[in-house]
Amino acid sequence: MIIDPSGIEPVTRMRVGITFMRMTAAPAYPRFLLPVGWMLEHGVHPSIADYRFLQDRVGRSCCWWMRQAASDDMLGRILAQRGTAIGLLREYSVVRGFYELDRRNPEDVNLCYFGLFPQAIGRGVGRAFLDGVLREAWRGHTRQVRVNTSTADHPRARQLYLQAGFRPVRQVEEEWNVPDRLGLDIPAHLRV
Repeated sequence: MIIDPSGIEPVTRMRVGITFMRMTAAPAYPRFLLPVGWMLEHGVHPSIADYRFLQDRVGRSCCWWMRQAASDDMLGRILAQRGTAIGLLREYSVVRGFYELDRRNPEDVNLCYFGLFPQAIGRGVGRAFLDGVLREAWRGHTRQVRVNTSTADHPRARQLYLQAGFRPVRQVEEEWNVPDRLGLDIPAHLRV
């Protein structure tokens, strides 16, 4: 067991490679359509509990831990920020994924979070989902859209972003202290 540097709680250390990517032009290709019964819902304002549920359903298998480790007060401030834009992917009325855009600088939009719930992966909706989110991100005076992906993300995430028009800008390696209380199953190849 490792204790985080503050000495407060047990953590598991993990090492990830992070690729920072950006798009500098709106999608010029034809729109990708979601299958019948699927839709994007923009402008959602989830409660803190609902937001934690979305983060867990999408990010548990990818070790999304930072927002899960945040206090309710901190999450409330993030969700209330002008420029935080959250949307859902639905299959009929059932939520199957979510995204979060940081639009505080309307010319430089960050795709903070994007992903499918496990039962939606492999059903042929990811590319159309991302296309819809990117078209939302490019609404207004956007000059670039940024995203980053890590070696903990779904193995096809980087390729999906490249297909959508993102280009790598830089790569870094980071070590994270992931709180054990979150109960994440950190893959052996990422453990330090």
